[in-house]
Amino acid sequence: NSFSVEFDIYRKVPKDLTQPTYTGAFISILCCVFILFLFLSELTGFIATEIVNELYVDDPDKDSGGKIDVSLNISLPNLHCDLVGLDIQDEMGRHEVGHIDNSMKIPLNQGDGCRFEGEFTINKVPGNFHVSTHSATAQPQNPDMTHTIHKLAFGEKLQVHKVQGAFNALGGADKLSSNPLASHDYILKIVPTVYEDLSGKQRFSYQYTVANKEYVAYSHTGRIIPAIWFRYDLSPITVKYTERRQPLYRFITTICAIVGGTFTVAGIIDSCIFTASEAWKKIQIGKMS
Repeated sequence: NSFSVEFDIYRKVPKDLTQPTYTGAFISILCCVFILFLFLSELTGFIATEIVNELYVDDPDKDSGGKIDVSLNISLPNLHCDLVGLDIQDEMGRHEVGHIDNSMKIPLNQGDGCRFEGEFTINKVPGNFHVSTHSATAQPQNPDMTHTIHKLAFGEKLQVHKVQGAFNALGGADKLSSNPLASHDYILKIVPTVYEDLSGKQRFSYQYTVANKEYVAYSHTGRIIPAIWFRYDLSPITVKYTERRQPLYRFITTICAIVGGTFTVAGIIDSCIFTASEAWKKIQIGKMS
């Protein structure tokens, strides 16, 4: 037993050799409050989920078969539904006029206008889709292409509050005051986006940047029928958002550092104050004697 006692690095000081002070009590209370504050701050950080983003060059959704889902919702208040159609083209040779699958047209303004809602797929190559009158049996003389875009989104919808991305950059675009006979070009740069939660499950979506121009087009035969063009290209850069949580060992290490560091600093402060006060007392006693 005497041998094992020699290895005790936490030697105990008898209580009759210690001296409590009001200053020490005050510092002890402040110390406990400070430790509690830091502990709660660290606990909040440990419970909270952090989202880390990174960039890399790759196609993240290789299981999609080279396709991207598109959701379009657009209103043309001055163009009849019989005239509105969706056409899709790309560099793989696809040329589809009057796409009707998974789409519907809702009459507006007593039938004078139309709201087009559609979901379709595009290939992962540069191309375009456009809202026009090209699929109509009879072309109108002066089609009015003024419009409002309610939604244009690519891929799976991500409902994550902490991620503020451009998933619906054209949502709310209003061209009602533009030239009725003008065509509209929206140039889109689509950026693949991956969101990985704490369980490792990945969701694939796409953000996009947009630039637009408005023009009245002419050819040698006269004015070209206007349309609303969405010309897209894919960025080779992928944005990845990853949910992360502070590991338990780091949380425990931080708490130990907080408790030990606080008590050590508080002990140094208390010792300095006690030594100074004792020295002051000795000076006062010397003056009195």
